[in-house]
Amino acid sequence: MNYVKTLGAALLASVAFVSAAAACEVTLRSSDTHPEGYPTVVAVQKMGEMLEERTGGKLCIEVFHSAQLGQEKDTIEQTQFGVIDMNRVSLGPFNNIIEETQVPSLPFIFRSTDHMHRVMDGPVGQQILDAFSDHDLVGLAFYDGGSRSFYNSQRPIRSIEDLAGMKFRVMQSDIFVDMVSALGANATPMPYGEVYSSIQTGVIDGAENNWPSYDSSGHFEVAQYYTLNQHLIVPEVLVMSKTSFDKLSAEEQEIVRQAARDSVPVMRDLWQEREKVSEQRVRDAGVEIITDIDKTPFIAAMVPVYQKYVTSPKLQQMVADIQATE
Repeated sequence: MNYVKTLGAALLASVAFVSAAAACEVTLRSSDTHPEGYPTVVAVQKMGEMLEERTGGKLCIEVFHSAQLGQEKDTIEQTQFGVIDMNRVSLGPFNNIIEETQVPSLPFIFRSTDHMHRVMDGPVGQQILDAFSDHDLVGLAFYDGGSRSFYNSQRPIRSIEDLAGMKFRVMQSDIFVDMVSALGANATPMPYGEVYSSIQTGVIDGAENNWPSYDSSGHFEVAQYYTLNQHLIVPEVLVMSKTSFDKLSAEEQEIVRQAARDSVPVMRDLWQEREKVSEQRVRDAGVEIITDIDKTPFIAAMVPVYQKYVTSPKLQQMVADIQATE
């Protein structure tokens, strides 16, 4: 049923943009769950401008933001099938599909955003992008997903003990489920678009995300306690359907790869600006923000998560390479 709904949405959306597509010989349809103006959306739009200029108007990108083509799990499948050409997705939903994506999704694996940038711009990042090729996808680039922290509607979280028994939405990833469980809370995997109403109706107590998502989703309206524990700094990834990619010439493929790489600094600059704006906006809304928190017990609780997921020599080496990156 999800396949039919998403396929129908993709076809309807493509019809709506026939006039825009007519300007280019090939218009690549790109999906994003975030709203218009969000840094990832703007970055892919900028990439489209680069493509149009560098191919003399042959290739363009039309970004379908605000989950017009479906939530992330559904759009990943449609991108693999070639129904959707490109997709901006968090790494979380890939954790159960592509083993290598589990490593940057591990709690507290990165020391800072700058550390994450150095890792994902280097050999480890390229190793992860290359792994998508075995799953009918082409990994193009990594975008920032910010540092993720817990927020909820019930009470301030000042220590790991305060998480006991609380229900938190997580992405549909086993790692995220086990992370929350290891902290003594209950994990509820669900699509991003269902979080607001689920908090509002008491199905869950809260979720975990970055400043811009907490702001743009309106979640701060229903969950007014935000604890800056920064348990995850998970990159997001821009992928392309291998079916769509293989239709391009070798020269066009390289232009697409380079345009994606060139969109990364655009996204990072926008992201830094957006984080500041979003943080100020939720502060002005009266959200209680807890910053004085000892992360040591949180990190210690992650030992069994690492033991469960970092099992193969390949993943163990990736973790070692990340930890050795200055």
